Amino acid sequence: MTLFRGTFLDTPDNPFTGGKLRVGTDVALVVKDGLIVARGPFEEIRGAHPAEHIVDLTGGLVLPGFVDTHVHFPQIRAVGGMGMPLLEWLDKYALPEEARMADAAYASSVADEFVRGLAAAGTTSALVFGAHYAEAVDTLFTAASRVGLRITSGLVVSDRIIREDLLTTPERAYDESLALASRWHGVGRNRYAVTPRFSLSCTDELLASCQRVLEEIPGALFTSHLNENEAEIAAVAELFGGSDYVSTYERHGLVDHRSVFAHNVHPTDVELKLLAESGATVAHCPTSNAVLGSGLFPLGRHLDHGVHVALGSDVGAGTGFSLLKEGLQAYFCQQLLGDHGHPLSSAHLLHLATAAGAKALGLGADVGDLSVGKRFDAQLLRPLDGSPLAVGIEHASDAEDTLARVFTLGTPADIRAVWIDGQLLNDSSGKV
Repeated sequence: MTLFRGTFLDTPDNPFTGGKLRVGTDVALVVKDGLIVARGPFEEIRGAHPAEHIVDLTGGLVLPGFVDTHVHFPQIRAVGGMGMPLLEWLDKYALPEEARMADAAYASSVADEFVRGLAAAGTTSALVFGAHYAEAVDTLFTAASRVGLRITSGLVVSDRIIREDLLTTPERAYDESLALASRWHGVGRNRYAVTPRFSLSCTDELLASCQRVLEEIPGALFTSHLNENEAEIAAVAELFGGSDYVSTYERHGLVDHRSVFAHNVHPTDVELKLLAESGATVAHCPTSNAVLGSGLFPLGRHLDHGVHVALGSDVGAGTGFSLLKEGLQAYFCQQLLGDHGHPLSSAHLLHLATAAGAKALGLGADVGDLSVGKRFDAQLLRPLDGSPLAVGIEHASDAEDTLARVFTLGTPADIRAVWIDGQLLNDSSGKV
């Protein structure tokens, strides 16, 4: 067993339903085989476990590992494309990179960059849009296994509209998806996600094939895009006989508690009602929405309807792996909406980046906060002396104000260590 001593901040009680930020000052967590088995004041815990090894994390802040609910593995080298809306950006920046995943060596180098970037940003679990090529998805799972991340991913499938070298057929998508799942689903920390790119690029036949795959893989997730861009929404409605976007998935049994839909910037009330009743999650990707000019996310409407929301980085339209940055941009978005926005505190931001994401990925019983009975997935923030974050923390008035400074000023450079299941992944040198 190991005793981790420090200041711990987490949100086991949902701030969106009245919960508060939990602050543990000079607290010790006892971790055995990756599981938190005891928690309490350090002197009390030390007295009960006098012989156990202590990992001293005082002088910093310990947060749960971040949970990214929407990020694209093949797009890490497309980050930074500006000046165009979604469909143009896809054609110029994202899809050419996706096509390069046909080269196994190229895909392997990208996979290594991708998983190391997640870990360095304090992300310990992620729902990842994989690649259109099965061999590239294999490289992603291989790289994630080597580092130790909790990755849920799968083959991305499309059979119309996008570039021809990324297209598949319903039959091939079914066969390749099941083959990948047989190799990776439930192996180590890996899980499979059924992943049609979006309804725009998928026929009814392909979406029906996706439903067959989902039902044949117990514990799999489903993920896709939804209501991101107004031109995209209009094109989907035209292709599906005037249908709303959610219904294009729902008609094939793809909207339920296993479903995570990215964006949903422009939903109808009917769609929000269906998402809430089904238990689906929306992954809010605020920097991506800003970069592509997609719009301001109506968080209040989602919450009013009872739709579960978590955070996604959406690399590569998003601006990096850091959910600190995404949290800050989510705050900005709600401020800009004025009376139509939902006021966010730093506790809300932490919850969106941790416990809300864990729930979305079906991992809420295991990770997302630092309570007894959870796995020790955590990160240590300890900024360098004199850095903007160090100065901000020095002048913070209380723990919630400190956390606000973390979201406002923090970067991956301030993350000194990352653990999954109590195993150290990432130290201050940035090496995994």
